[in-house]
Amino acid sequence: MDSPVLDEEDDCPELVPMETKSRPPGHIPVTIITGYLGAGKTTLLNYILTEQHNKRIAVILNEFGEGSALEKSLAVSQAGELYEEWLELRNGCLCCSVKDNGLKAIENLMEKKGKFDYILLETTGLADPGAVASMFWVDAELGSDIYLDGIVTVIDAKYGMQHITEEKPEGLVNEAARQIALADLTIINKTDLAEEAELLQLKDTVRSINGLVKILETQKSRVDLSEVLDLHSFDSKDGANLAEKLQLVRSTRPHLDKSILTVTFDVAGDVSEDALNIYIQELLWEKTFKNKEGLPMTVIRVKGIVSVASKAHEVMLQGVHELYELDETPQLWGERPRVNQLVFIGRNLERDVLQAQFISTVVQQGDTK
Repeated sequence: MDSPVLDEEDDCPELVPMETKSRPPGHIPVTIITGYLGAGKTTLLNYILTEQHNKRIAVILNEFGEGSALEKSLAVSQAGELYEEWLELRNGCLCCSVKDNGLKAIENLMEKKGKFDYILLETTGLADPGAVASMFWVDAELGSDIYLDGIVTVIDAKYGMQHITEEKPEGLVNEAARQIALADLTIINKTDLAEEAELLQLKDTVRSINGLVKILETQKSRVDLSEVLDLHSFDSKDGANLAEKLQLVRSTRPHLDKSILTVTFDVAGDVSEDALNIYIQELLWEKTFKNKEGLPMTVIRVKGIVSVASKAHEVMLQGVHELYELDETPQLWGERPRVNQLVFIGRNLERDVLQAQFISTVVQQGDTK
């Protein structure tokens, strides 16, 4: 099947920075589960549904069926029993042109069957999970009930390298690499089928694409659910965890396709919030930043801790595609040095260019070292 072509403009419904806080009790987390065809996503979902976790979980499966129709299976697991309701949506894949219909389907399911403790959404093997994430992250109508918890990417230990390094036509991003770039957690599955050297190479490649991602190794998609659910990767509860990760992550070398990689830098001093917004918008929206070869930089995921002038608390920055938010965290700076730590995951990135522009336009004069 041909890869679906996603319009860049369809990746985000509205281009506005958002101000969201940590989610109060009672809100329903959504975890997106993605991965290449045959990696083990459905096996993972079946495992989660049959495990004893005392959660009422709704699972949304969306895969391309025969012909033009797309069937959606919504299953609810409670006390080991499965309930299925088949919905037929009018359009192609959930991640692009049926955003509204997809959200309405979830709303209808919730109205009909009551509240869930958790929602798992499995994307098609060729889908861009960033577009799906955007749908849940910015939707104002569902904001009071549903929030995006994290993106989990399942990788085939045996064939993962083949998928990641597959060459695409000029201008297209490798889907498997993009799924890794967007992930908060990667699950390398079927490790029993891969040689040790293959596994090491795959893990190194995953880290070269996404320096922040956590890697789990599994067989038959059997995982500790506490490491998959309730990641809080998109709210301020992630602030403390992110600060720890930023101490460990460093800029990486490009993997074999030499395009998607992680770059990071630390810059001391307070920043202007207005100037920071302009910097992010030019990078994410206008795409005015170019690397030394003249190629435009495309940021797929950004995370960071910034020191905004006049704010006593750390501010967490994160974005997916064109969407981003600046969220004040509970963590006070106190007497610690105020240092901005930023991580960019994307295509054709150039660390020196990103850092120089940040220092010259965002950091308040007199604050740099």
